[in-house]
Amino acid sequence: MKRAFPLSRVYQLLEPGPVVLLTTARKGRANVMAMSWHTMMEFEPPLVGCVISDRSFTLATLKATKECVINIPTVELAKKVVGCGNVSGRVVDKFTAFRLTPEPASRVAPPLVAECYANLECRVVDAKLAAKYCFFVLEVVKAWIDPARKRPRTIHHLGYGAFMIAGRTIKLPSKMK
Repeated sequence: MKRAFPLSRVYQLLEPGPVVLLTTARKGRANVMAMSWHTMMEFEPPLVGCVISDRSFTLATLKATKECVINIPTVELAKKVVGCGNVSGRVVDKFTAFRLTPEPASRVAPPLVAECYANLECRVVDAKLAAKYCFFVLEVVKAWIDPARKRPRTIHHLGYGAFMIAGRTIKLPSKMK
């Protein structure tokens, strides 16, 4: 028999994608933020919607520069990812504190995180909902992937310090290309 579920925990049921590290840069200072509130919105051009908390150091930088990189870590970086999510870039240089390597991007100013499996260079294409909901639409303008990493295992936030690790892949008939 089903029972009522607290509305404050609904996000735990819907978290769709992996936790990512979002990098921004302004006035020569790069920052890294852990983020799990994002969603694909379009295939081509690839558009990603994301929510950046109004409490985060990243918000003002993203609004000002309109550029970022979505870095996709694997389970091997889980402790560093959580660490990045537990401290503010206002007071901590997260690249130094968590021994992450900034690597130059090709189309945007913020750096890639070298240790991540994939990196998506992005530009803000719509910020109409940023004032009310801190919601941004990003266009991926360049994508990078490490071809040597087969079957990367990403981490997915379930709330309250719990994470799920992506695992087995199954193939089913589909008309999607």
